[in-house]
Amino acid sequence: MTKPKRIFDNARRAAPRGRGAERRVILAAVAVAYVASMAAYADDCVLPPAPSKIPDGASANEQEMVSAMQTLKQYNGDVDTYLKCLDFEQKQNRLSRTEEERKHNEAVDAMTKIAAKFNEQVRTFKAKSG
Repeated sequence: MTKPKRIFDNARRAAPRGRGAERRVILAAVAVAYVASMAAYADDCVLPPAPSKIPDGASANEQEMVSAMQTLKQYNGDVDTYLKCLDFEQKQNRLSRTEEERKHNEAVDAMTKIAAKFNEQVRTFKAKSG
């Protein structure tokens, strides 16, 4: 004869037991913390600061110009990351399309101005060296 199933047997099997249960609880807590931290990070789209100094092409040496170019490349990458963050925020409906466009345009304008200043100094530097 088969033993009749009791309701409590199913409940006992479904309840967490042993070390495996502890691991599942810890993994679930870590997953929740990770998701919460990513949401908090996504809310913090921060426009990177523009490079503070562009060397004077008339008096700068080649190393200073190369260093400034590398700084501008890093700034460009940081702005690209910022723009992706804004796009993500807008797609998640945490930022209005209008606000995303305004912040996007501000960032691109700032990047364009600093690049124009640098390019002007590069032309001056090349004319001096040429």
